Amino acid sequence: MKKVVATGTFDIIHPGHIRYLEEAKKLGDYLIVIVARERNVRHKPKPVIPEEQRLRVVRALKPVDEAILGDDEDMFRPIERIRPDVIALGHDQHFDEEWLRGELRRRGIEAEVVRIETKEECELCSSARIVERILTLAPERLKQMRRT
Repeated sequence: MKKVVATGTFDIIHPGHIRYLEEAKKLGDYLIVIVARERNVRHKPKPVIPEEQRLRVVRALKPVDEAILGDDEDMFRPIERIRPDVIALGHDQHFDEEWLRGELRRRGIEAEVVRIETKEECELCSSARIVERILTLAPERLKQMRRT
């Protein structure tokens, strides 16, 4: 059985996340998703959705066979436990592929690193854009809610 690992924050699930996971699933037989811990998200704003809730939603997605929370201290601990055949990176994930391959070798993990270049093209295929849209619409929506 060929195991694939995909990782991410998965803050506000959108079609881009679904496409990433569908493409990752095509790389093997069993897809394990590692959901980032809130405290480890440093390259972008902290998630809106709590980590346990993000995990629950990711577990419910069709392409996902298993989902776990990342490690609090070392992002490679789950990888060492899982021993995947493939690690799938999204088109916009911040990982330096050569650094990642080197770190995997250093830890004795023989996983292929694949950058998924396919992306979903839509106006709200970004958690940040969804938050911006909510903030733009919020004043009018609050007025409407107060009237009812």
